[in-house]
Amino acid sequence: MSDQDGRDREQDERSPEFKPYHHPAAGWGAAKSVTGFLIREGELVNGPRAIRKMNHENGGFDCPGCAWPDDTKGLHLDICENGIKHVTWEMTRKRVGREFFATHTVSELSEWSEFELEDQGRLTEPMRYDADSDRYVPISWPEAFELIGRTLRELGSPDKAAYYTSGRLGNEATFLYQLMARELGTNNLPDCSNMCHEASGRALQAALGTGKGTVDLEDWERADALFILGVNAASNAPRMLTALAEAYHRGAQIVHINPLVEAAATRTIIPHDFAKMATFRATRTGTLNLQPRIGGDMALIRGMAKAALEQAREDPGAVDMTFIERHTTGFEEYRALCEATPWEEIEHQSGVSVADIRAAARIYRDADRSIASWCLGVTQHEHGVDTVREIVNLLLLRGNLGREGSGPSPVRGHSNVQGNRTCGIDHRPATAFLDRLGEVCGITPPRHHGLDTVGTIEAMHRGEVTVFVGMGGNFVLAAPDTPYTSAALRKCALTVQVSTKLNRSHLVHGRQALILPCLGRTEKDEQRGGLQSTSVEDSMSMVHLSVGMKRPASTHLLSEPAIIAGMARAALPDSATPWEAYVEDYDRIRDTMSQVFDGFEDFNRRVRQPLGFRIRQPARELVFHTASGRAEFSAAALPDVIPAPGTLALGTMRSHDQWNTTIYSDNDRYRGVKNLRTLIFMNADDMRERGLSQFDDVDITSTAKDGTTRSLYRYKVIPYDIPRGCAAGYMPEMNVLCAIGDYSTQSDQPIMKHLKVTVEPSA
Repeated sequence: MSDQDGRDREQDERSPEFKPYHHPAAGWGAAKSVTGFLIREGELVNGPRAIRKMNHENGGFDCPGCAWPDDTKGLHLDICENGIKHVTWEMTRKRVGREFFATHTVSELSEWSEFELEDQGRLTEPMRYDADSDRYVPISWPEAFELIGRTLRELGSPDKAAYYTSGRLGNEATFLYQLMARELGTNNLPDCSNMCHEASGRALQAALGTGKGTVDLEDWERADALFILGVNAASNAPRMLTALAEAYHRGAQIVHINPLVEAAATRTIIPHDFAKMATFRATRTGTLNLQPRIGGDMALIRGMAKAALEQAREDPGAVDMTFIERHTTGFEEYRALCEATPWEEIEHQSGVSVADIRAAARIYRDADRSIASWCLGVTQHEHGVDTVREIVNLLLLRGNLGREGSGPSPVRGHSNVQGNRTCGIDHRPATAFLDRLGEVCGITPPRHHGLDTVGTIEAMHRGEVTVFVGMGGNFVLAAPDTPYTSAALRKCALTVQVSTKLNRSHLVHGRQALILPCLGRTEKDEQRGGLQSTSVEDSMSMVHLSVGMKRPASTHLLSEPAIIAGMARAALPDSATPWEAYVEDYDRIRDTMSQVFDGFEDFNRRVRQPLGFRIRQPARELVFHTASGRAEFSAAALPDVIPAPGTLALGTMRSHDQWNTTIYSDNDRYRGVKNLRTLIFMNADDMRERGLSQFDDVDITSTAKDGTTRSLYRYKVIPYDIPRGCAAGYMPEMNVLCAIGDYSTQSDQPIMKHLKVTVEPSA
């Protein structure tokens, strides 16, 4: 262990602290945190240089963090605290090479924390697991590719392999990855969308004929009302704070709907607003906060729709019947459903008073243009698809679609997760896409559906999938039911992890295992055709280029397109696909993509325009690729989300000093926590009912749909402003509590935001 490791261990042993956070989001707290992080990582020179290049349209690189759109007005500091941490974490000078692996066995490393593993630095060369020594040992790139190729060629069926992506891949690598899988003969392309926004995609596709939101950043700038559901923006999409602050300044109403009142729902000081930073003047970021019980969002939205329909009896302007008659279907059934749903049931299921729901409905009625934005707090439930469709129902009632300043706006939390899905990562691909792919690329794509994330884990457990390839991320910690997922991976004949840093998924591996180190987003990608750029798509369908600015961490690193091409050529020696030519010049990949994907025509020219280009959204133009050719109202019954007596509904979430499964520290500034991650937030009355006080040790037990239980022991309990019957804690630690079978029958997503748990004092 290094001296830094010792200091971090010492910090871990400090007493936990909790003090409710009452300061503005971002501002000087973010500046102080960033400065401390740059000092800790020794990047006081390169860090600020990278900050000046991040999210710039001219030769800059895209932030590898969230997918919030870049500023359209040329903002010079379009950055956030967590984005800077993410970049600095990638740019570290620490290295993990053969000497490190020669010193540490996998068994030893398995005892390290997630922070300790990633804090060792950047991976520098390909490594192979050696069972005899229980160590990773060096392997050359040609040998690694041959091992992969031989294993894939010898599979009895191409469906015995699965190809996962975490969302970090650029569009060009994404296209090559899915092309390789489909040329091999499988649609087993699980991805992180299967765990986060699958419900959004399915709901929007059913309602509007598109799997994406319809708004852009300029719409946010024109909206009269913003409804933000299940979003922790200050930590997970911090650049949204700018949009919220600007909306408040122009007089827009901002309604936050979340069981927890997060920092982004109160006040902020935007770091690039130098005048406010200098005078410590904060701007409000919300005008109304509603705290539904976990899972109660659908009932709350139903209540707003019911109130709007009641208003329309005396106020015809409360509902836009002209829009409804011209562009929708199913309205009468939905109206009858709203009228038949008692207010008592709406209040009971939502956990929000009728008066507060009516107040939100009045804001919606008074706004000419409204946007509804949501994240995983809405989707990771059994009824996530129904809830998103209910949000769309509400928008349709007042014609909030197809005009500026209005529409649905899901918040993607990964840097290019939306681009991954756009460019072919989909285990249930559309027939039209496969037809075009086969015609353009000269392959015969498989037509049967592949496996998603949960399906892949179950198939590995049964021995039906024996090869797992992970492109980025930390699969074993991101997935549900950690012990079950770990056991599934260990049953594989071969696991391959394409990564920048050491993580838990390298230590939970198949009988044979490879670590293949790749370039990071911040690094220069030099190929035979010169310096390459990659494209990414943000959460509002803008596609733009990203160009690294830093020398690679090692001369042995390959780009993701090069790694994919190397695997493909080894597995498909007779392939007519020009893999080598694609790697030489990514423009050739984009030329092919322009022939395959609608909206990518003239790709190479358009992506080089300032700010890139926006993929056409037919629903934005009131063109609906649905069965009816119209926007479709849904009429789902309200789910019963009330916890059984003695149980709580628990939602997992990230801390502020965390990005997905990457842990920067054991602190959560915006929730007032220091030196602690193994915790559970509870309502104070629920604590008193159980005889609990702050920092008492508790055991948490979840009960799965099949009746099995899973437990975490000696977690610290903290009183928090959260509705009765609800609790919250951090992933990935709490993923243990989500059984592999606890996934939504609507979206197949793990229901990580709605676990049934009991909490008892530890013995």
